Amino acid sequence: MHLRLVREPGFLIFISQRDRIPRGSKERHTMSRRRQIYEGKAKILYEGPEPGTIIQYFKDDATAFNAQKRGTISGKGVINNRISEYVFTRLSHIGIPTHFIRRLNMREQLVRQVEIIPIEVVVRNIAAGSLSKRLGIEEGEPLPHTLIEYYYKDDALGDPLVAEEHIACFGWCSNDEMQDISSMAIRVNDFLSGMFATIHIRLVDFKLEFGRIWEGDYARVILADEISPDCCRLWDMTTGEKLDKDRFRQDLGGEEEAYQEVARRLGLLQDDAGPSEVLDLSHHRKLRTKK
Repeated sequence: MHLRLVREPGFLIFISQRDRIPRGSKERHTMSRRRQIYEGKAKILYEGPEPGTIIQYFKDDATAFNAQKRGTISGKGVINNRISEYVFTRLSHIGIPTHFIRRLNMREQLVRQVEIIPIEVVVRNIAAGSLSKRLGIEEGEPLPHTLIEYYYKDDALGDPLVAEEHIACFGWCSNDEMQDISSMAIRVNDFLSGMFATIHIRLVDFKLEFGRIWEGDYARVILADEISPDCCRLWDMTTGEKLDKDRFRQDLGGEEEAYQEVARRLGLLQDDAGPSEVLDLSHHRKLRTKK
C-alpha cells in the first residue's frame, strides 16, 4: 500500500491512496450531492452508496454538559476517524460484531445502517465524572469491579441514568438483547483495557452504543457509533494526565495535543516536532493558572 503524509494543523498523518478524491471525479461530485440523514454533536450521517449503508463524517466540533458548552478541537475529526477505525477493526478480530465496513478518507467511514437502541452503555473501571459527583467518590478511586451503567438517549432529558428494569418496562431493548449488550460491553472493556495498557494509558471509563441490524425477520445487536477520546476517559499511567475530552470539559487546554498523543501511541500518527511532550502538558497548566 502506498502511503503519503498529509499535514493537518500541528501534525502529520499517514494516509493511503484511497483517502484521495481527485478533483472533478465522479465520487467527489456524488459526495457533494448525497443526502444528509442526520447531524449530531460530533458526526454527520449521509446516505451510503449501497442500500443498508451510511457514510459517517467526523466533525471537529466539541460539546460538553449536554451541549451547554461548545467549541472546536482542530483536527479532532481526522484523529477520531482513524482511532475508531483502528479500534473497531481490532474488535472485529476478536469476534465483536460492529457496524464498521471501511474508512473512506480522512474524515469519513462507511458503516452498516442500524436501528440505534436508545441506550448509552457506560463501562467504568475507575471513579470519575458523573459517578464521582453523584456518589461522592474521589476521582481516581479504582472500583471494586467493573461497573456498567445505562443512560436513556434523550438530549431534552439530559440522557438520564436508568436501570435495567426501566429498559425492560418501556421496551427499549429485549432481555436477550440486554444479555448480548452486557456481554459485549465486558469483552470490549477487557480488550481495550489491555490494548491501552500496552501503550501506558489507563482506560478509566468509556461509552458504547449498539444498534439492531435486520436480516429478514431476525435482528441481531452489533456495536455502533465510535470509540475515540471523545467517548473514553484515558489517563497516562505515569503522570495521570488526561488524554481525552475532559481537557475540553474542564478547560485544561491541550486538547489537540492529547488526541494526537493517543493516535501517536497507537501508531496512527507521526509527530513532526520530535518526541511528544503531551504527557505532562505543563505549558497548558501554566497558561490556565495565569487566567
